[in-house]
Amino acid sequence: MSTAQPPTPTATPAGPEQPLDLAGIGIGPFNLSLAALAHGIPCLRTAFYEQRPAFHWHPGLLIDGAKVQVPFLADLVTLANPTSPWTFLNYLKAHERLFPFYIAERFHIERAEYDAYCRWVSRHLPGLHFGHQIDAVRWNHDHLLFELDFTELDATGEARHMGRSYARALVLGVGTEPHVPAPLCPLVDAPGVPVIHSADYLEHREALLATGHITVVGSGQSGAEVFLDLLRNRPPGAEGLHWLTRTPAFAPMEYSKLGLEHFTPDYARYFHALPECVRDQLLPRQWQLYKGIAHDTMAEIHDELYRRTRHGGWPDTVLTPGVTVRTAGRIAAARLELHLEHAQQGARSRHITEAVILATGHRERRIDTIIAALDPYIRRDSRERPRIDEHHRIVLDPIVKGPIYVQNAQRHAHGVGAPDLGLAAWRSAVILNSLTTEPVYPLPPRTAFTTFGLQPTHPGSPAARHLPEQRDSFRSSDTQAILG
Repeated sequence: MSTAQPPTPTATPAGPEQPLDLAGIGIGPFNLSLAALAHGIPCLRTAFYEQRPAFHWHPGLLIDGAKVQVPFLADLVTLANPTSPWTFLNYLKAHERLFPFYIAERFHIERAEYDAYCRWVSRHLPGLHFGHQIDAVRWNHDHLLFELDFTELDATGEARHMGRSYARALVLGVGTEPHVPAPLCPLVDAPGVPVIHSADYLEHREALLATGHITVVGSGQSGAEVFLDLLRNRPPGAEGLHWLTRTPAFAPMEYSKLGLEHFTPDYARYFHALPECVRDQLLPRQWQLYKGIAHDTMAEIHDELYRRTRHGGWPDTVLTPGVTVRTAGRIAAARLELHLEHAQQGARSRHITEAVILATGHRERRIDTIIAALDPYIRRDSRERPRIDEHHRIVLDPIVKGPIYVQNAQRHAHGVGAPDLGLAAWRSAVILNSLTTEPVYPLPPRTAFTTFGLQPTHPGSPAARHLPEQRDSFRSSDTQAILG
């Protein structure tokens, strides 16, 4: 395969006489995985639409040395189809880098390399239409199809022409967006104020390095990587860095082997089968599964701090957990004031800085706006979130005959693994298997040594063979016992 980038194909409208079998909205890693696995299915007509002109995966966080927190086997396709031409190993082979990778013995690759791999797939995989904005989605009752209106954009983002396609099924893969805490929203919106989200870090990196004092807010992996990069590039003794977080500690990410089984299909099935109230109480307690810091990154930060004490004195850095930013404002043209509160001490203080980097994570984009015309048909839970079934379909009024699948918008229904790259290929296979008469990607009934719960969700569990008959259904009074 050539590595030259061909021009983005124009989407040929699929009329109601020959509709698409599946139309995808958004081309991030998850829909790219789905498109790659769908490519191997004969006679399955698919098209995926993306407003951006090309694929990019968190470009503001492709810091040199920053690694993906899942092994390279969690690429777009391998865990569902290791013989696919779209594997990471085939990407290396196409670029004559397979032997250097073998010698390097790298199980976790850098983010920049994962981004390059996905861009390679996006350039060569047919059926991807970048520069195409979805304007409206409707259910056509006459044709029993979804109707998609789109606008093709030119290189400047201006409308070139409009089109319409029809599809039997939809999949929404619109990804996440940076989250800004309410107290800091006014600062982010004000022009000229040096308050940025970590998602835009590399764009502002040079200007930040020249700033006298910088405060990083948030202690997840992104916050740690930004803090480490700043620390390594600031002069010893004049680092001028504060790192603040709400969590009670700069905590490591859960990375034990049995702990990682929370990111298996077995756990996703178990979580989905729990009552809604239990799921909602359980998720916040699992923050270290996905909001902690990689052990290697924590070690590198400590090593760098220790190195700067070799000649006596301590680095000009402050790392404080357990702190909440209550309010914030400008006190001068180039200075910011944060009002902080420490929950354990019950203390408050003022903090002066010259720039703030918000490593405050991402939130799921609302899918309601994209499919607003279908809102009357969507079944919702007690918190008005779309109900999602075990096949990652939105539960709809039976009048709508076609399925709508979601990617990375169902943590409330499928647990901590929903946004994890390691489950991308498996979820794509589940979606494709539910679309076809016979499963095209056989999936194992069991994927974890842990048996989650007393009523196993897979028939191969040893516990399933030894359990007595269950006569009592779940009672709401059992909630606290399950949560522990």
